[in-house]
Amino acid sequence: MDYVIEMLDIRKEFPGVVANNNINLQVKKGEIHALLGENGAGKSTLMNVLFGIYQPEKGQIRVQGKDVNITSPNIANDLGIGMVHQHFMLVDTFTVTENIVLGSEPKKGLKVNIEDAEKEVKRISDQYGLKVDPKALVRDISVGMQQRVEILKMLYRKADILILDEPTAVLTPQEIDELIQIMKSLVKEGKSIILITHKLNEIMSVADRCTVIRRGEGIETVDVSQSSTSELASMMVGRDVSFKTEKTEATPKEPVLEVNDLVVKDIRNVDMVRGLNLQVRKGEIVGIAGVDGNGQSELIEAITGLRKAESGKILLNNQSIMNLKPREIYNHGLSHIPQDRHKYGLVLDYPVAENMVLQTYYQKPFSSKWSLNFKEIYNHAKRLIQEYDVRTPSESTLARSLSGGNQQKAIIGREVDRSPDLLIAVQPTRGLDVGAIEFIHKKLIEERDKGRAVLLVSFELDEIMNLSDRIAVIYEGEIVADVKPHETNNDELGLLMAGSNKKEGEA
Repeated sequence: MDYVIEMLDIRKEFPGVVANNNINLQVKKGEIHALLGENGAGKSTLMNVLFGIYQPEKGQIRVQGKDVNITSPNIANDLGIGMVHQHFMLVDTFTVTENIVLGSEPKKGLKVNIEDAEKEVKRISDQYGLKVDPKALVRDISVGMQQRVEILKMLYRKADILILDEPTAVLTPQEIDELIQIMKSLVKEGKSIILITHKLNEIMSVADRCTVIRRGEGIETVDVSQSSTSELASMMVGRDVSFKTEKTEATPKEPVLEVNDLVVKDIRNVDMVRGLNLQVRKGEIVGIAGVDGNGQSELIEAITGLRKAESGKILLNNQSIMNLKPREIYNHGLSHIPQDRHKYGLVLDYPVAENMVLQTYYQKPFSSKWSLNFKEIYNHAKRLIQEYDVRTPSESTLARSLSGGNQQKAIIGREVDRSPDLLIAVQPTRGLDVGAIEFIHKKLIEERDKGRAVLLVSFELDEIMNLSDRIAVIYEGEIVADVKPHETNNDELGLLMAGSNKKEGEA
């Protein structure tokens, strides 16, 4: 059998942890090969070895049948290997073309020949159906389009083997469907794709074969067509996994959050929240369903104090919190699991333990007068790390060193443990594997059952349907429908999210 990539007995260690323990991976030409595993299983580490970011302690890599020594990403690029990282590496203020040619700029004399570069970028974009505008500024395009720019960057450098690290973690359902079509067109053109993921449905819909890694060990490589989601899930986490969250009927009580006639502008001074009304009561989970860009971010930022509201009311336990500082709002009894864990959730160069007390470090028992009580801080972190199964060598490890999913679990542990009156969870399971999703869903329902109010924002319709007691549909900055999950379905929700009213959706 001819393989384009062979990774044989790869071992990679970090202080206190064996990330890859003699793993084997063999990828055929023209296939989509999924690399499946829990958060922190060692998937990204293995691919960082293939891409030359890490050097293995032992093992052999072959590309197109030849032994190679990949000591840097430049060597990987020369061998036709490209990688799109989970967190994109683009310059916001540059155009699409400037980002794509960065480091390999075509010259016309002493100047960069940007016109020819734009033509080449457009040609590649058209060839693979990427529909990217070469002249657009990166800061002005959607996350899904930024990902296409990263893919174009690889294709511009003539990569034949494409590594996509959790490519759908930040995409809307429509963008995911489009990406799947792009992947299929890439392999038709003779490319080979390694897809790092923990999303079983995507593996079933797009992958040819799948290699499962669990806690740094290679478990098995299977033909996807001969397997099922439940088999893959149990291989991944080492036990049977429930895909349906069990919960009793909600018994909501008095309102905790009341939003009335709220107006919020975005950075362009455009109204993104337009006279919105919303209520979340004790003992219920209200899910906000909507296509990304319909005012969800601005609504949550206004409630949490990260963005100024123009007018209206925001009440938490009958007290106005509108335009208060975030700390004041938190002290009123709010916790927030943010959509962007790097920008708003963590200080990446702080230890995990210190990230666990970002909202409470100035309170007892974590501080007294002018000094921090590090013993209490680290004991608190140890408890949360154990309770939320945060995979980290120790509580003093920098947050930056954790996998994306374990960073997310650390944030969720910190926010839920504060026992807030209102828990706002935005994309809480983004980047999490099925085992962790099952755990987090149970935690959110436990909070509801303790009488907390939970506001859930998610682009995963299955998550909204599974967890919510009520679903508020947001469209163009307004709540256009308020429905019960058992009285609707994904098709009707899709219509409502697209701006159709309920009666039209039923017609």
